[in-house]
Amino acid sequence: MEKAKKIGLTILAVIVVLIIIGTAIFFVRSSTQRKLKDIQSEYSGGLDRTVNVYSFDGKKIATYKGIIDVAEHDGNVVKFELKGKRYIYYNALVEVVEN
Repeated sequence: MEKAKKIGLTILAVIVVLIIIGTAIFFVRSSTQRKLKDIQSEYSGGLDRTVNVYSFDGKKIATYKGIIDVAEHDGNVVKFELKGKRYIYYNALVEVVEN
């Protein structure tokens, strides 16, 4: 019985170590860091960002700074909120820089 207990504890220790190593590797990956940043933005109302909006010919239309939550959309639509106001840009180039 004593030998079976030692084997069981050894297997349990190996499983715990593998879980710890797997978790560490998971959280170090760049894709995981991006997902965590997305979650942080979603639940905190945005991140400290600067948003520059350009026309297709390269002229700057507007610049916004502050805690901004940017929504992803398909096509040429960009939507974000700043200080309770919602901004939607169609057919524009948008640069989002995290401060």
